[in-house]
Amino acid sequence: MKKLFAILAIFGLMSVGLSSVLMAQETTPAEQTEAVAAAPVETASAAVEETANGGFHQALKTKFIEGGASFMSLIMIALILGLAFSLERIIYLSLADVDPDAFLDKVGDALDRGDVEAAKDISRNTRGPVASIVYQGLLRLDQGADVVERSIVSYGGVQSGLLERNLSWITLFIAIAPSLGFLGTVVGMVQAFDDIQRAGDMSPTIVAGGMKVALITTVGGLIVALILQVIYNYILSKMEGILNKMEDASIKFLDQVIKYNVKYKNL
Repeated sequence: MKKLFAILAIFGLMSVGLSSVLMAQETTPAEQTEAVAAAPVETASAAVEETANGGFHQALKTKFIEGGASFMSLIMIALILGLAFSLERIIYLSLADVDPDAFLDKVGDALDRGDVEAAKDISRNTRGPVASIVYQGLLRLDQGADVVERSIVSYGGVQSGLLERNLSWITLFIAIAPSLGFLGTVVGMVQAFDDIQRAGDMSPTIVAGGMKVALITTVGGLIVALILQVIYNYILSKMEGILNKMEDASIKFLDQVIKYNVKYKNL
């Protein structure tokens, strides 16, 4: 979670810096010089303070309105739903990521004493896929190590599927966001050419204004896709770590099962 918050904070700072640069570029050097020469020092200081306090939010709302409420709302919905599924996966994986070594040490101690029921209780009271896999193996402990191994492999596939659940929805919103942006751009360009046709003049003002509004949706869609892609990669890395722990824990548990069978089944 700390890594995720750090990534989002970095993107927030980058977006603030980018918006400040874009707003500064919209004013030409001549206009800046004329404004500074005409305005008093107090007025300039107040303007800078106002821009620092609410300039980014105001610019964001302005760009959202300029991009069109229909397509920009759809892009915003894709961001919200993508973040919702991502948050659900992060919480689930965080709860599933437990220390398997400490858990298996407790199970191994119970098996060394021959107390299988105590090992089952430890597995039931421990959350995570590793504990679920071990519990399924303990249920078939009397059937031999081969049956336990097949049980671990089969139930490990089930737990892997649970870890990967809802990831397809995140990839869907990663693909939908820029597609909606491109669609909004195409529709905006068509509307821009309609304005040119109605005006009967190829005025630079008409062309530039229409193209700017059309491209805002593409920028919004790409930003949403980038945010969701970073979170998606974080989820994948966390899931891969859990899968590696599951494989290592399965091997260690099989060694404990073999040791238990040699000690108690061959008496």
